[in-house]
Amino acid sequence: MADDQHPSSKASTPSESTDEHEIKKNITEADELKQEGNESFRASRWNEALVSYKTALNRLPRRKKQPLSLDSSPDDTTSDGGVRSGSSKVPTQEEGPESTNTPSELEAECAKARAVLNANIGACLVKLGDYSGAVESCTQSLLDDPHYIKALQRRAASNEQLDTWSSLTQAQEDYKSLLELLPPTSSQVAQTRRSLQLLEPRQQAAQKKEMADMTGKLKGLGNSILGNFGLSTDNFKFEPNGQGGYSMNFVR
Repeated sequence: MADDQHPSSKASTPSESTDEHEIKKNITEADELKQEGNESFRASRWNEALVSYKTALNRLPRRKKQPLSLDSSPDDTTSDGGVRSGSSKVPTQEEGPESTNTPSELEAECAKARAVLNANIGACLVKLGDYSGAVESCTQSLLDDPHYIKALQRRAASNEQLDTWSSLTQAQEDYKSLLELLPPTSSQVAQTRRSLQLLEPRQQAAQKKEMADMTGKLKGLGNSILGNFGLSTDNFKFEPNGQGGYSMNFVR
C-alpha cells in the first residue's frame, strides 16, 4: 500500500462492509483487466490495450471532486520505467482545490489504480496519434497522483506534439515540475533539461505566430466595418506616448 493507515475506532456497519467488499472486488477485476491491457500493449495492439484499460477504469469508483495527493511508489505500467517522487509540488492542469482530508487506505488504493490506468490510456493514445486525448488522460492521472513522473512526461511530450502556444507553455511547466520531482542522480534529468531548453524558442515562435494571426483577424474585422465609411485600419496609427502607453492618431 502507498500509506500506512491506523485502524479506525469506529465499527463498520453492514452496509459499509458490503460496499468495501464490492470496491475491493472491483479493484481486483480492474487489475486483471490492466494486466490484459499490458499484454496487448507489449504486443503493439494499441486499440485492444486501450479497451482493456478503459474497461478497467470503469470498474473503479470515480474520483471525488477534491483530488487526492499521495506519496506514491513505483508501479507496473506499460512503458519506460519512470519513477515517482514525493515532492510537495503539485504539477496538475485544470486542477481543483487540494483536499485537506487524509484518504482512507481503500481510497488511496483506488486513486493509485486510477492514476496508473489513466496514464496507460494516455500511453495508448500517444501510440495512436491522439495527443489531445493523451493530454486529457494524463491530466486525469495527475489529479489522482500529482507526483506521477510518467504521466507528466507523457503530457509534456503530447503537448509538444500539439505545438500551440498554450500547449507548449504547459509542456514547459511540466518539464520544470519534472526537474523538481526527478532524483538528482536520475539519467532522465539531463534529457528533461535538454527538452526544456529546446522548447523555449518554439514556444516564443508559436506565441508570435498566434498573436499575428489574431491581429490579422481583428484587422480584417475592423476593415469590414470601417470600409462602410471609406476608411480602413491603416487610417489609425498607434504610437508610444512616452508614458508607457500608446496614443492613437488618425491619418489620411
